[in-house]
Amino acid sequence: MTVWDDLVGQTRVSEQLAAAARDADALVTAAAADAPPPEASKMTHAWLFTGPPGAGRPQTARAFAAALQCVSPDRARAAPGCGFCDGCHTALVGTHADVTTVAAVGTQILADDMRDTVRKSFTSPANGRWQVILVEDAERLNEKSANAVLKAVEEPAPRTVWLLCAPSLEDVLPTIRSRCRHLNLSTPSVEAVADLLIRRDGIEPEIAAAVARATQGHVDRARRLATDERARARRAAVLKLPLRIEDIGGCLRAAQELVDAATEDSKQLAEEVDTKETEELRAALGAAQGGRMPRGTAGVMKELEDRQKRRRTRTQRDSLDQALTDLTGFYRDVLALQFGSRVALANMDAEDALERLARGSTPESTLRRIEAIAACRDALDRNVAPLLAVEAMTMALRAG
Repeated sequence: MTVWDDLVGQTRVSEQLAAAARDADALVTAAAADAPPPEASKMTHAWLFTGPPGAGRPQTARAFAAALQCVSPDRARAAPGCGFCDGCHTALVGTHADVTTVAAVGTQILADDMRDTVRKSFTSPANGRWQVILVEDAERLNEKSANAVLKAVEEPAPRTVWLLCAPSLEDVLPTIRSRCRHLNLSTPSVEAVADLLIRRDGIEPEIAAAVARATQGHVDRARRLATDERARARRAAVLKLPLRIEDIGGCLRAAQELVDAATEDSKQLAEEVDTKETEELRAALGAAQGGRMPRGTAGVMKELEDRQKRRRTRTQRDSLDQALTDLTGFYRDVLALQFGSRVALANMDAEDALERLARGSTPESTLRRIEAIAACRDALDRNVAPLLAVEAMTMALRAG
């Protein structure tokens, strides 16, 4: 299995990246032999991966990073990216010394978050073939951090590669995107996602098909629904909300429960990461038996706690946004029924509720409800208090 095999529905992009990785290998090989570089190369120093949520932007970028670090003896004959050598494996699991990943801890990537990474981008690879900088949330770069990235992308070190991921071209500064080679990913088909879950994760075909359909091709979301019973229960609760907002009291209760569910979901996700990070840092700083930390390490631990707090805030917003996405999909199915569309319903497990709402309302009111959800998401982006934003939404859903 190569690094490209798990990129669902991205055959065209995989072929382009495989060709670039082959040329990148030729460039490194030529430099090592003190030979002139190939005259034509598909490799470049900066790439921008865009595409809708669930298309696999970070996964695609990481697969490319692994191919660039591939040290398989067969890479000259086949495209680099065997998936088994030390270079591929460590790049894929995130432990390669020359692959640095930057993800937003809070709602923004701050200049402080990028300072060491930008500095590292100007150095030669320590062990690998390329110095790879992967920015998973380039749309979250603020003005200062974006300018720092721009300077690094304008004048990169000879063997440094920037891999930027964002939902769309418009989410990245024009000055940055003009210096990148752009690859746009498409949403994988429901069938392709289900096949991946069956083949790679051992999910039962019936469950794989249901979660792939429910998430409309979002690979990570589908995998979590397939493997986490609590995630499935929270989604089921979200889909019941439209039937529980018949009066003002019901609207307020539904809003509170939706925010509480998002908080619980984000807490579960954060605890898993925070515990591992804290234990690893304590061990690296030489924590004594019994938990006592060496002198002078309090500041480092406090910095980690601050980063984790920022990440928890972002994770809560992301969990709430996912619930709103599920709710939008519910009303999209209602609209499809009202118009008699042949489009496959995403929420077959809530078919009775869908049909009830479709019969009891008009397409115009359904569209207004979808707009109310979009307005809630906009309010959250403007840092409106989550409960206030969701209460306003549930009241608007009731009004129709």
